[in-house]
Amino acid sequence: MKARRTFVEKHFARGAWERVLAVQPADDLRSAQGVLTPSAWFPFEMGERLDKAIAEVLGGGKTEIFEQIGAQSAHENLAGIHRPFLQPGNPEKFLEKTGAIYAFYYDTGRREFQPLGSQEGIRTTDDAETCSAADCLTVIGWHKEALRLCGADRVEMHETECRAAGSAVCRSRIRRTLKGGMGPA
Repeated sequence: MKARRTFVEKHFARGAWERVLAVQPADDLRSAQGVLTPSAWFPFEMGERLDKAIAEVLGGGKTEIFEQIGAQSAHENLAGIHRPFLQPGNPEKFLEKTGAIYAFYYDTGRREFQPLGSQEGIRTTDDAETCSAADCLTVIGWHKEALRLCGADRVEMHETECRAAGSAVCRSRIRRTLKGGMGPA
């Protein structure tokens, strides 16, 4: 929630966060009072409602806004205490840490990366307690930005399966190259 608020306040006109909150149920607003601390947890359903409001109020109904939120979150998270996850000049090494990074942010489920050559691979999330299309797009944006911070230039990440759409797992195909197009990424 903090990443979403930071993104909204940074990228939209003054009062945008308040417009998003204005369409939230009263119970969510009361619950939200304490969730803006870094270690706070909140119900997943509350996040889903917040995501829907962000897409409708600020994104014109378009969900691409969640990849932008994810990228901003990665940029902020990985510039601070989470910086050790980055592997400058070696996006492949970063991807090898996929499971550990997931375990740092989530308390149920697992995520793994399976390379398909030097510049491609599959990232799979399994047994996560909750899932939403907006959350998956946020995670895609986060990973794309993290790979850029590790030195990848062109990063493509497309979800091929999603639990929010009825699949058993969330799975994305990742393609990347190093800056300048040289060598494996």
